[in-house]
Amino acid sequence: MKPGYTGWQHLVHSTRYSIKGLSAAFRNEAAFRQELGLCLVLVPLAWWVGQGPVEWILLVGSCLLVLIVELLNSAIESVVDRIGSEHHELSGRAKDIGSAAVMLSLFIAGLTWGLLVWQKFLG
Repeated sequence: MKPGYTGWQHLVHSTRYSIKGLSAAFRNEAAFRQELGLCLVLVPLAWWVGQGPVEWILLVGSCLLVLIVELLNSAIESVVDRIGSEHHELSGRAKDIGSAAVMLSLFIAGLTWGLLVWQKFLG
């Protein structure tokens, strides 16, 4: 049973668990490392490409969206793998749906960056 932390103790423990999760994703998930590397390049570029705070948050937010969805997909895959290694239709479906979510988030990021870069240089 979880201890009943409240207030600052809850915030400290929650932050610790979140950092532990980010660290685990970085260590164990190649796709997360690749997407994080791309974000580390793109976020500074967002200051240059974005022409105001709304465009900046769209550019940075689309990068963060990809990382968030990748974390959720990795969590789904971990739970499915924990349940069992034998093939099951529902397990495969859960993993495929998580992968599709990552693909859609990458599409949103690519569309956002593509349109705003187009607007800045050709619009």
